[in-house]
Amino acid sequence: MKKAKILIADDNESNRQNLTELMLSHGYDVKAVEDGREAMKAFQEDNFDITITDLKMPHADGLEVLRFTKEINPGHVVILITGYATVNNAVEAMKEGAFDFIAKPFKDDLVSITVQRAVAYAKLREDNVRLRDDLKDKYDLGKLLGYSGCMKRVFSTIEKVANSDSTVLIYGESGTGKELVAKAIHFNSPRKNNPLVPINCGAIPEDLLESELFGHEKGAFTGAIRSRPGRFELAQGGTLFLDEIGDMSPTLQVKLLRAIQEKQFERVGGVKTFEADVRIIAATHQDLERAVEEKRFREDLYYRINVIPLDLPPLRERGPDIAILANHFLNEVSARRGMKPRGMAPDVVSCLMRYLWPGNVRELQNLMEMLVVMNAGDEITVDDLPEKIRIQSKQRPSLKIPDLYEEGFNYNDAVTQFEKDLLLKALEISGGVKNKAAKLLALNRTTLVEKLKRFQLGG
Repeated sequence: MKKAKILIADDNESNRQNLTELMLSHGYDVKAVEDGREAMKAFQEDNFDITITDLKMPHADGLEVLRFTKEINPGHVVILITGYATVNNAVEAMKEGAFDFIAKPFKDDLVSITVQRAVAYAKLREDNVRLRDDLKDKYDLGKLLGYSGCMKRVFSTIEKVANSDSTVLIYGESGTGKELVAKAIHFNSPRKNNPLVPINCGAIPEDLLESELFGHEKGAFTGAIRSRPGRFELAQGGTLFLDEIGDMSPTLQVKLLRAIQEKQFERVGGVKTFEADVRIIAATHQDLERAVEEKRFREDLYYRINVIPLDLPPLRERGPDIAILANHFLNEVSARRGMKPRGMAPDVVSCLMRYLWPGNVRELQNLMEMLVVMNAGDEITVDDLPEKIRIQSKQRPSLKIPDLYEEGFNYNDAVTQFEKDLLLKALEISGGVKNKAAKLLALNRTTLVEKLKRFQLGG
């Protein structure tokens, strides 16, 4: 963990020296200055975790230093020290946002404890800010990659349903990112500060799934040596993500229906009723309508969870997104492994665009990691691709610019389609990098972005 950096401002040389030595003895990095003006200058030039400032100083007093630091960084932690300790001084300092107020003559142990508390507070605040930023970066819809029309419809649906409490049923093949969409909905909803609890209904044996969902009491079954809460309890106030709900047994479907419908449940082997204040997001790769017809899935549960259906398209239907995602994963893996970024030859992008991607986005992500690990060169070539991708891509035609036939056609429609195809082809060849695509078309980047927006291809 990095050392806390502390700024000390005191016009009394003896006090300043004592404070400096005390802070150094605790392993902090210290910069000491002799008045408020020097403190404000130092604060502008470096990043400090804590400021300890005397209240009465020439040029600028401690309150001026406090106000100055708060204006630049509202969360900065400031401790005021003064020999003119009065209730009014303390109240005014606290109103201005001081972390604490210490009177002279001060004791070393009191100063040490106060600074330790301040450092812990500053670190906690920094961690919270970083966590919020990480969550925002990870789940902000603007950060999710996709320019195709089908993905734009997905983003639009997420934005509409996030603020509601309605149940969402996500349909999609394995690897299309169903859990990522569930996270996007949760972390953009009013429940975002409460837990998102996932459970894969197809990965847990039936005799254990009920306990995982609803919890159990001590002695409820062999091996139940203590009471244990289930996912419904753990998700209180938040969201419960039921992945692969289509694999759930009919018996458990009845109990789940009751929990969703009545918003109540009991633990296995228990009699106490618990309230279920959770939002349900479910997902499946199955055709649940057919499962209902074949009596494999309860009709009443189907209509209870299918309030807002959301279809995730397979990767093979996402067009230019394939190149964009491949380029993103390539850079992400390279950065994570501390390697220089790799490029992709144009014919590699063409192969990726023509491959059918049975494993969808997950398969693409894994492929990019393999290519980074196995390739030491600056550029990924077709020879680096697995044989199945090379073979299949040769069997599928690449994007072709439409021909103009003499029999007649709508000029405006033909020109519009021609322009869209050119844009898509440029994105394909450039691996989704807009600067490269703009250069291929001899356009300014801003012009390219405007055209992408006009044709709803992203921007």
